Amino acid sequence: MHRDLKLRRATAVDIPFVMATERGEGYGELVGRWTLDQHAAALADPRFAYFVACSGDQPVGFAILRDWASASQVTLVFRVAVAQPGSGYGKGMMRLVVDAAFLETDVYRLWIGCLHDHERARRAYEAVGFRAEGIARGSWVMNGKRCDELVLAILRPDWEAEHAERATVDANGHP
Repeated sequence: MHRDLKLRRATAVDIPFVMATERGEGYGELVGRWTLDQHAAALADPRFAYFVACSGDQPVGFAILRDWASASQVTLVFRVAVAQPGSGYGKGMMRLVVDAAFLETDVYRLWIGCLHDHERARRAYEAVGFRAEGIARGSWVMNGKRCDELVLAILRPDWEAEHAERATVDANGHP
């Protein structure tokens, strides 16, 4: 992980960055795209939490979580993208997003979906603790065609165990 990578809550001034990122090559189908009005409405809605990952002062990615702090304690990583895929920020950003969800709310189940054959996304999600749960058949539309979605989730007990292990490793001076 890039040591200078930080996560912060997004504000209205970050919407142009979010929109530019979600309009990156290939992201239209994988991530989705919203208008300025849609983002402004979601940013103002307490059910959504917007985050921007920064390297120094430079934004490098974003995440939008839906059902933030919900009574059901289930939150969806609704949209996530890095500005430059392959730059090495994705996994670190996802780890920070997962930590934020569990540290800032009482969420029990944090979940995310990706195309069932999108191995790069699956590896990144599993690397930060998500576990594949199954295939939601026909739940994704890409280029007008129904596709299957892989559903992955991380539960609070799993995150707590992994988080404690990371804290122990860090306290002992290891990476």
